[in-house]
Amino acid sequence: MQTTLTTMNRLVRPHRHIAAAAMVAGSVVMAAVFLCTSGNAIAQDMQGMQGMQGMHHHHGAEPASADADAAAAATAKDVPPVFIASTAKPFAGLMDDAMAVMDHGMTHAPMNGNAEHDFITMMMPHHQGAVDMAKAVLLYSDDPEIRNLALGIITEQQNEIRVMQAWLQRHADNTGKTDK
Repeated sequence: MQTTLTTMNRLVRPHRHIAAAAMVAGSVVMAAVFLCTSGNAIAQDMQGMQGMQGMHHHHGAEPASADADAAAAATAKDVPPVFIASTAKPFAGLMDDAMAVMDHGMTHAPMNGNAEHDFITMMMPHHQGAVDMAKAVLLYSDDPEIRNLALGIITEQQNEIRVMQAWLQRHADNTGKTDK
């Protein structure tokens, strides 16, 4: 038994990096499959929710009054944009949506004058924008190099977002403005 383990160890040890890479690649592929297949279901759920809230646009319908139209516009301004990765939109539309969500997140980031805090709160929506754009290209590209790049972006940017969220939690009491 010991001889068998020694032989197996000698054969496997030089190829550990391949096994590790295969495990990471498998995880990334599974995440991509989940993201790509869940996009349409999420889009349908969001459309259903908008319909229930009375926020669904009916093209060609006349507004009931100017006041109702102004109230709907004010409500629409208060609701942050949402990115939904779905082939229901063309690629350019998805990129526009990703940029709108990122811009909204960055312009509404909670700033307090502390450089470290403000950097983190603005970088999180920036990184999420990269994730959203990568999801969009996965829906429309068959190029293995681009797909690989997009999957890597999703993995790395999501990891960095988690690091930033952890930093904010650890420094929640120490993020007052400083003269740095």
